[in-house]
Amino acid sequence: MTDSMQISVTAAAAEHVCAQLARRGHGEGVRLGVRTSGCSGLAYVLEYVDQPQPEDQVFTSGGVRFFVDPKSLVYLNGTEVDLAIDGLNRGLEFRNPNVTAECGCGESFSV
Repeated sequence: MTDSMQISVTAAAAEHVCAQLARRGHGEGVRLGVRTSGCSGLAYVLEYVDQPQPEDQVFTSGGVRFFVDPKSLVYLNGTEVDLAIDGLNRGLEFRNPNVTAECGCGESFSV
């Protein structure tokens, strides 16, 4: 893996994740990955990380550590993670330059 692989996180997204981790009360950060799913092939995965894996690439933003496994990083390289606000709902959204198609419901993508 090269040092040029990158994932960026906006200040708003980092603040949101930091608040979620604080509410949870423990954890090293958040794992960002992909899994096979949906009609387009891949779906984003977010989960708390209590025990990082040795092969994880770590990206730090706003005091929050984001862990990405090498297989997922290939699909996520260049992605910007931002906070999306829709009415009362808040959640993370991904601006992934590698995406070539998305399913109609927005749950999965392909590269």
